[in-house]
Amino acid sequence: MKKIISLILVAVLALSVGLTGCSSKSEQPAGDKPAGSTGEKVTLKFSTTTSDTSTWTLGAKKFAEIVSEKTNGRIEVKVYPNDQLSGGNQSKGIEMLMSGSTDLTFHSNIIYSVMDERFGVVSLPFLIQDTETADKLLDGEAGEALNKILLEKNIVGLGFGENGFRQITNNKKSIESPADMAGMKIRIPGIKMFISLYKALGADPITMNFSEVFTALQQGTIDGQENPTDVISSSKINEVQKYMTVWNYAYDSIVLGMNKDKFESFSAEDQQIIKDAAKEAIAYQRQINREKAATQTQQFIDGGMTVNTLTDEQKAAFKEAVQSVYTEYEPIMGKDLIDAFR
Repeated sequence: MKKIISLILVAVLALSVGLTGCSSKSEQPAGDKPAGSTGEKVTLKFSTTTSDTSTWTLGAKKFAEIVSEKTNGRIEVKVYPNDQLSGGNQSKGIEMLMSGSTDLTFHSNIIYSVMDERFGVVSLPFLIQDTETADKLLDGEAGEALNKILLEKNIVGLGFGENGFRQITNNKKSIESPADMAGMKIRIPGIKMFISLYKALGADPITMNFSEVFTALQQGTIDGQENPTDVISSSKINEVQKYMTVWNYAYDSIVLGMNKDKFESFSAEDQQIIKDAAKEAIAYQRQINREKAATQTQQFIDGGMTVNTLTDEQKAAFKEAVQSVYTEYEPIMGKDLIDAFR
């Protein structure tokens, strides 16, 4: 009898262990699996600051198209222009990316500098001279230095698109020297470095959300603003401004950023698809941005705008006037970071 009872207990124990093993497999949390690993569809939200006709949004749509094609529609990317998801507030748009409320964004390095002034290094006055230099820097060690800072913000940098060289428009007169800017109310993005820069030039810098700029110009609340030609064109700013000065005083990149937690939720294979799609989309965005810049200035002239281009001699006066910006911001941005962009 004792032997029979012992055998029964052994059998029960063995069955219990077997069932426990089955239970641990079947109850594995779904969150431990990479996103899309079981073939389910994943939808990502991609926010851009500018309109649906801008090169930013066209670049974002190209990214969405490539990702969908390479995953047979398993990963869908929905693009939201005009910072719809953050109510037109660009800084909030980056905060939403950091928290994961938004999955991907195209935001200017200038807006990133609102939360960390080191991002303003790209747009220091007259630092980057041409697009070829910009590509070499941002695709190389200088860009990697910024990617490390992005990771501190819970963002994976997938690459740097192009907003372009920033030009200045106004409704008062052609700007040919710093003296011409005295007292002008110029809207700038919320970057402290630009406040110092425009004050050094004698202007009165005003910060406001980009979504408010057109109306402010139309109503005369501000005299002018500064932006690359594609933003001026796609936002129809040229329709409410009389003068534009081409001076290429600051280069502006756009960061294709992805929430780090969301990126890491994907399998290694899908991560590579996302990175490859970003590289291709950024090359496309840069190309069309440069193509448009070549024709937009002439379109402004044809539309009645007075456009003047500064000579090297005229630029020299502006460069000299803003040297104090480098003195002020080298301790903030770090000499090593600035030197990486020289």
